[in-house]
Amino acid sequence: MHNNLTKEEYGRLVKLAGRAAVAAASLLIIVKLTAWIMTGSSSILAALTDSLMDVMASIINLFAIKIALQPADDDHRFGHGKAESLAGLAQAAFISGSSVFLMINGISALVNGNQIVASNVGIAVMIFSVIVTFALVSFQSYIVKKTGSMAIKADSLHYRTDIALNGAVLLALILAGMGWHWADGLFAIAVSLYILHGAWEIGTQSINALMDKQLPKVEEEQIIKMAYHIPGVRGVHDLRTRQSGNTKFIQLHLELDDDQSLFDAHSKADKLEAALEGIFPHADILIHLDPLSVVPLEKQNEKLQFETEPVNFSKDA
Repeated sequence: MHNNLTKEEYGRLVKLAGRAAVAAASLLIIVKLTAWIMTGSSSILAALTDSLMDVMASIINLFAIKIALQPADDDHRFGHGKAESLAGLAQAAFISGSSVFLMINGISALVNGNQIVASNVGIAVMIFSVIVTFALVSFQSYIVKKTGSMAIKADSLHYRTDIALNGAVLLALILAGMGWHWADGLFAIAVSLYILHGAWEIGTQSINALMDKQLPKVEEEQIIKMAYHIPGVRGVHDLRTRQSGNTKFIQLHLELDDDQSLFDAHSKADKLEAALEGIFPHADILIHLDPLSVVPLEKQNEKLQFETEPVNFSKDA
Protein backbone atom coordinates (compact mmCIF):
# COMPACT_ATOMS: atom_id res chain seq x y z
CA MET A 1 0.00 0.00 0.00
CA HIS A 2 2.84 2.38 0.85
CA ASN A 3 4.06 2.21 -2.78
CA ASN A 4 1.26 4.64 -3.76
CA LEU A 5 2.47 7.45 -1.49
CA THR A 6 4.35 10.48 -2.75
CA LYS A 7 7.54 11.42 -0.93
CA GLU A 8 5.72 14.41 0.58
CA GLU A 9 2.93 12.20 1.95
CA TYR A 10 5.48 9.70 3.25
CA GLY A 11 7.39 12.46 5.05
CA ARG A 12 4.27 13.96 6.61
CA LEU A 13 3.06 10.61 7.97
CA VAL A 14 6.36 9.42 9.45
CA LYS A 15 7.00 12.81 11.08
CA LEU A 16 3.51 12.73 12.58
CA ALA A 17 4.13 9.26 14.00
CA GLY A 18 7.48 10.36 15.43
CA ARG A 19 5.97 13.39 17.18
CA ALA A 20 3.13 11.29 18.57
CA ALA A 21 5.66 8.90 20.14
CA VAL A 22 7.58 11.74 21.81
CA ALA A 23 4.36 13.24 23.17
CA ALA A 24 3.06 9.92 24.52
CA ALA A 25 6.37 9.00 26.18
CA SER A 26 6.61 12.45 27.81
CA LEU A 27 3.10 12.12 29.23
CA LEU A 28 3.87 8.68 30.66
CA ILE A 29 7.05 9.93 32.33
CA ILE A 30 5.01 12.44 34.32
CA VAL A 31 2.37 9.98 35.51
CA LYS A 32 4.84 7.17 36.28
CA LEU A 33 7.13 9.49 38.23
CA THR A 34 4.15 10.50 40.35
CA ALA A 35 3.15 6.87 40.88
CA TRP A 36 6.69 5.79 41.85
CA ILE A 37 7.02 8.58 44.42
CA MET A 38 3.70 7.52 45.97
CA THR A 39 4.21 3.71 45.88
CA GLY A 40 7.93 2.96 45.96
CA SER A 41 7.28 0.06 43.58
CA SER A 42 10.34 -1.44 41.93
CA SER A 43 8.22 -2.37 38.91
CA ILE A 44 6.95 1.18 38.50
CA LEU A 45 10.50 2.51 38.82
CA ALA A 46 11.49 0.12 36.04
CA ALA A 47 8.53 1.29 33.93
CA LEU A 48 9.53 4.92 34.60
CA THR A 49 13.09 4.19 33.49
CA ASP A 50 11.75 2.54 30.36
CA SER A 51 9.66 5.63 29.57
CA LEU A 52 12.74 7.84 30.00
CA MET A 53 14.51 5.59 27.50
CA ASP A 54 11.42 5.76 25.29
CA VAL A 55 11.42 9.53 25.01
CA MET A 56 15.15 9.69 24.28
CA ALA A 57 14.87 6.96 21.65
CA SER A 58 11.82 8.60 20.04
CA ILE A 59 13.60 11.97 19.88
CA ILE A 60 16.55 10.30 18.16
CA ASN A 61 14.09 8.52 15.88
CA LEU A 62 12.37 11.77 14.92
CA PHE A 63 15.72 13.42 14.22
CA ALA A 64 16.79 10.46 12.06
CA ILE A 65 13.53 10.58 10.11
CA LYS A 66 14.14 14.24 9.25
CA ILE A 67 17.62 13.35 7.99
CA ALA A 68 16.35 10.35 6.00
CA LEU A 69 13.79 12.53 4.21
CA GLN A 70 16.45 14.92 2.89
CA PRO A 71 17.01 14.58 -0.86
CA ALA A 72 20.27 13.29 -2.34
CA ASP A 73 23.13 15.78 -2.42
CA ASP A 74 26.72 15.92 -3.72
CA ASP A 75 28.06 13.98 -0.73
CA HIS A 76 25.19 11.46 -0.50
CA ARG A 77 24.24 10.59 -4.06
CA PHE A 78 22.01 7.71 -2.96
CA GLY A 79 20.09 9.87 -0.48
CA HIS A 80 19.94 9.66 3.31
CA GLY A 81 17.49 6.77 3.74
CA LYS A 82 19.84 4.68 5.87
CA ALA A 83 19.41 7.19 8.69
CA GLU A 84 16.19 5.29 9.44
CA SER A 85 18.14 2.06 9.90
CA LEU A 86 20.66 3.85 12.13
CA ALA A 87 17.73 5.05 14.22
CA GLY A 88 16.50 1.46 14.50
CA LEU A 89 19.94 0.38 15.70
CA ALA A 90 19.92 3.16 18.29
CA GLN A 91 16.48 2.00 19.39
CA ALA A 92 17.84 -1.50 19.93
CA ALA A 93 20.64 -0.10 22.10
CA PHE A 94 18.22 1.96 24.20
CA ILE A 95 15.86 -0.97 24.64
CA SER A 96 18.72 -3.27 25.68
CA GLY A 97 19.91 -0.73 28.23
CA SER A 98 16.48 -0.31 29.76
CA SER A 99 15.95 -4.07 29.94
CA VAL A 100 19.26 -4.60 31.78
CA PHE A 101 18.34 -1.88 34.28
CA LEU A 102 14.94 -3.47 34.71
CA MET A 103 16.46 -6.90 35.33
CA ILE A 104 18.86 -5.54 37.98
CA ASN A 105 15.98 -3.79 39.73
CA GLY A 106 13.86 -6.93 39.63
CA ILE A 107 16.62 -9.11 41.09
CA SER A 108 17.19 -6.58 43.86
CA ALA A 109 13.47 -6.47 44.70
CA LEU A 110 13.23 -10.26 44.63
CA VAL A 111 16.26 -10.78 46.90
CA ASN A 112 15.75 -7.93 49.36
CA GLY A 113 11.97 -7.78 49.39
CA ASN A 114 9.99 -4.68 48.50
CA GLN A 115 6.94 -3.48 50.43
CA ILE A 116 4.63 -1.52 48.13
CA VAL A 117 2.37 1.22 49.43
CA ALA A 118 -0.55 3.07 47.82
CA SER A 119 -1.01 0.21 45.33
CA ASN A 120 -4.35 1.60 44.10
CA VAL A 121 -2.54 4.67 42.77
CA GLY A 122 0.00 2.48 41.02
CA ILE A 123 -2.72 0.29 39.52
CA ALA A 124 -4.62 3.31 38.17
CA VAL A 125 -1.45 4.79 36.64
CA MET A 126 -0.48 1.53 34.96
CA ILE A 127 -3.98 1.08 33.50
CA PHE A 128 -3.66 4.60 32.09
CA SER A 129 -0.20 3.72 30.73
CA VAL A 130 -1.50 0.61 28.97
CA ILE A 131 -4.31 2.61 27.33
CA VAL A 132 -1.99 5.40 26.14
CA THR A 133 0.64 2.98 24.84
CA PHE A 134 -1.96 0.82 23.06
CA ALA A 135 -3.37 3.92 21.34
CA LEU A 136 0.12 4.96 20.23
CA VAL A 137 0.98 1.49 18.88
CA SER A 138 -2.31 1.35 16.96
CA PHE A 139 -1.53 4.69 15.35
CA GLN A 140 2.04 3.64 14.56
CA SER A 141 0.79 0.38 13.01
CA TYR A 142 -1.46 2.41 10.73
CA ILE A 143 1.49 4.60 9.69
CA VAL A 144 3.73 1.56 9.08
CA LYS A 145 1.02 0.00 6.91
CA LYS A 146 0.79 3.22 4.90
CA THR A 147 4.53 3.98 4.62
CA GLY A 148 6.58 0.87 5.34
CA SER A 149 8.97 3.06 7.36
CA MET A 150 11.64 1.00 9.14
CA ALA A 151 12.20 3.71 11.77
CA ILE A 152 8.51 3.81 12.74
CA LYS A 153 8.33 0.01 12.59
CA ALA A 154 11.23 -0.18 15.06
CA ASP A 155 9.63 2.44 17.28
CA SER A 156 6.32 0.58 17.17
CA LEU A 157 7.98 -2.70 18.16
CA HIS A 158 9.62 -0.79 20.99
CA TYR A 159 6.27 0.42 22.32
CA ARG A 160 4.69 -3.01 21.86
CA THR A 161 7.16 -4.27 24.45
CA ASP A 162 5.98 -1.40 26.66
CA ILE A 163 2.43 -2.76 26.55
CA ALA A 164 3.76 -6.05 27.90
CA LEU A 165 5.85 -4.19 30.46
CA ASN A 166 2.99 -2.02 31.68
CA GLY A 167 0.64 -5.01 31.77
CA ALA A 168 3.13 -7.05 33.78
CA VAL A 169 3.68 -4.18 36.22
CA LEU A 170 -0.08 -3.86 36.60
CA LEU A 171 -0.40 -7.57 37.41
CA ALA A 172 2.55 -7.37 39.82
CA LEU A 173 0.91 -4.48 41.68
CA ILE A 174 -2.37 -6.38 41.95
CA LEU A 175 -0.60 -9.47 43.33
CA ALA A 176 1.52 -7.34 45.66
CA GLY A 177 -1.66 -5.76 46.98
CA MET A 178 -2.82 -9.29 47.84
CA GLY A 179 0.36 -9.85 49.85
CA TRP A 180 2.45 -11.51 47.16
CA HIS A 181 5.26 -8.92 47.23
CA TRP A 182 7.69 -11.24 45.43
CA ALA A 183 5.64 -10.70 42.24
CA ASP A 184 7.00 -7.15 41.89
CA GLY A 185 10.57 -8.34 41.33
CA LEU A 186 9.72 -11.53 39.46
CA PHE A 187 7.60 -9.76 36.86
CA ALA A 188 10.29 -7.10 36.38
CA ILE A 189 12.81 -9.84 35.51
CA ALA A 190 10.40 -11.63 33.17
CA VAL A 191 9.55 -8.45 31.27
CA SER A 192 13.24 -7.54 30.95
CA LEU A 193 13.83 -10.79 29.07
CA TYR A 194 10.89 -10.05 26.77
CA ILE A 195 12.24 -6.58 26.05
CA LEU A 196 15.67 -8.01 25.19
CA HIS A 197 13.98 -10.22 22.61
CA GLY A 198 12.36 -7.14 21.05
CA ALA A 199 15.73 -5.37 20.98
CA TRP A 200 17.24 -8.33 19.13
CA GLU A 201 14.53 -8.17 16.44
CA ILE A 202 14.94 -4.43 15.93
CA GLY A 203 18.72 -4.67 15.81
CA THR A 204 18.63 -7.54 13.30
CA GLN A 205 16.28 -5.68 10.94
CA SER A 206 18.38 -2.51 11.13
CA ILE A 207 21.66 -4.34 10.52
CA ASN A 208 20.16 -6.16 7.52
CA ALA A 209 19.21 -2.82 5.97
CA LEU A 210 22.59 -1.24 6.72
CA MET A 211 24.33 -4.27 5.19
CA ASP A 212 22.23 -3.90 2.01
CA LYS A 213 20.29 -7.12 2.36
CA GLN A 214 18.43 -7.94 -0.85
CA LEU A 215 14.71 -7.36 -1.26
CA PRO A 216 12.37 -10.23 -0.32
CA LYS A 217 12.49 -13.19 -2.69
CA VAL A 218 8.91 -12.63 -3.89
CA GLU A 219 9.81 -9.07 -4.98
CA GLU A 220 12.93 -10.22 -6.83
CA GLU A 221 10.88 -12.89 -8.63
CA GLN A 222 8.36 -10.20 -9.48
CA ILE A 223 11.13 -8.12 -11.08
CA ILE A 224 12.44 -11.07 -13.12
CA LYS A 225 8.99 -12.13 -14.31
CA MET A 226 8.18 -8.57 -15.33
CA ALA A 227 11.36 -8.46 -17.42
CA TYR A 228 10.31 -11.65 -19.26
CA HIS A 229 7.00 -9.98 -20.15
CA ILE A 230 8.85 -7.42 -22.31
CA PRO A 231 8.81 -8.69 -25.95
CA GLY A 232 12.31 -9.46 -27.21
CA VAL A 233 13.93 -9.99 -23.81
CA ARG A 234 15.84 -13.30 -24.00
CA GLY A 235 17.01 -13.44 -20.39
CA VAL A 236 17.97 -11.58 -17.23
CA HIS A 237 21.02 -11.94 -14.99
CA ASP A 238 23.02 -10.19 -12.25
CA LEU A 239 19.94 -8.89 -10.45
CA ARG A 240 20.95 -6.80 -7.43
CA THR A 241 18.48 -5.20 -5.03
CA ARG A 242 18.48 -3.37 -1.72
CA GLN A 243 16.41 -0.82 0.16
CA SER A 244 17.34 2.45 1.87
CA GLY A 245 14.53 4.24 3.70
CA ASN A 246 11.53 4.10 1.40
CA THR A 247 13.66 3.82 -1.76
CA LYS A 248 14.24 0.45 -3.45
CA PHE A 249 17.38 0.08 -5.58
CA ILE A 250 17.15 -2.33 -8.52
CA GLN A 251 19.99 -3.23 -10.88
CA LEU A 252 19.90 -5.93 -13.58
CA HIS A 253 21.25 -7.02 -16.98
CA LEU A 254 18.88 -7.62 -19.89
CA GLU A 255 19.87 -10.22 -22.52
CA LEU A 256 18.79 -9.13 -26.03
CA ASP A 257 19.29 -10.38 -29.59
CA ASP A 258 22.51 -9.18 -31.23
CA ASP A 259 21.02 -7.83 -34.45
CA GLN A 260 18.65 -5.19 -33.08
CA SER A 261 19.39 -1.47 -33.13
CA LEU A 262 20.47 0.51 -30.11
CA PHE A 263 17.17 2.39 -30.35
CA ASP A 264 15.13 -0.84 -30.13
CA ALA A 265 17.24 -2.14 -27.24
CA HIS A 266 16.87 1.13 -25.37
CA SER A 267 13.12 1.05 -25.97
CA LYS A 268 12.87 -2.37 -24.31
CA ALA A 269 14.79 -1.09 -21.29
CA ASP A 270 12.44 1.91 -21.06
CA LYS A 271 9.40 -0.37 -21.14
CA LEU A 272 10.78 -2.51 -18.34
CA GLU A 273 11.70 0.53 -16.26
CA ALA A 274 8.18 1.94 -16.65
CA ALA A 275 6.65 -1.41 -15.69
CA LEU A 276 8.84 -1.69 -12.58
CA GLU A 277 8.06 1.89 -11.55
CA GLY A 278 4.39 0.98 -11.73
CA ILE A 279 4.97 -1.65 -9.03
CA PHE A 280 7.79 0.08 -7.10
CA PRO A 281 7.26 3.86 -7.31
CA HIS A 282 10.31 5.98 -6.33
CA ALA A 283 12.60 3.00 -7.04
CA ASP A 284 16.12 3.74 -8.31
CA ILE A 285 16.43 1.46 -11.38
CA LEU A 286 19.58 0.74 -13.40
CA ILE A 287 19.33 -1.56 -16.45
CA HIS A 288 22.37 -2.78 -18.43
CA LEU A 289 21.83 -4.12 -21.96
CA ASP A 290 23.81 -7.21 -23.10
CA PRO A 291 23.88 -8.81 -26.57
CA LEU A 292 22.96 -12.45 -26.05
CA SER A 293 26.11 -13.74 -27.73
CA VAL A 294 28.42 -12.17 -25.12
CA VAL A 295 26.51 -13.53 -22.11
CA PRO A 296 28.24 -16.57 -20.55
CA LEU A 297 26.14 -19.75 -20.47
CA GLU A 298 26.03 -19.81 -16.66
CA LYS A 299 24.51 -16.32 -16.68
CA GLN A 300 21.84 -17.43 -19.13
CA ASN A 301 20.97 -20.35 -16.83
CA GLU A 302 20.33 -18.00 -13.87
CA LYS A 303 16.80 -17.42 -15.13
CA LEU A 304 15.82 -21.05 -14.52
CA GLN A 305 15.54 -20.57 -10.75
CA PHE A 306 12.84 -17.96 -11.26
CA GLU A 307 10.67 -20.09 -13.55
CA THR A 308 9.42 -22.59 -11.00
CA GLU A 309 6.35 -20.79 -9.67
CA PRO A 310 4.01 -18.08 -11.00
CA VAL A 311 4.21 -14.64 -9.40
CA ASN A 312 1.37 -12.22 -8.70
CA PHE A 313 2.07 -8.85 -10.37
CA SER A 314 -0.45 -6.84 -8.36
CA LYS A 315 0.87 -3.97 -6.21
CA ASP A 316 -0.21 -5.78 -3.07
CA ALA A 317 1.93 -8.84 -3.84
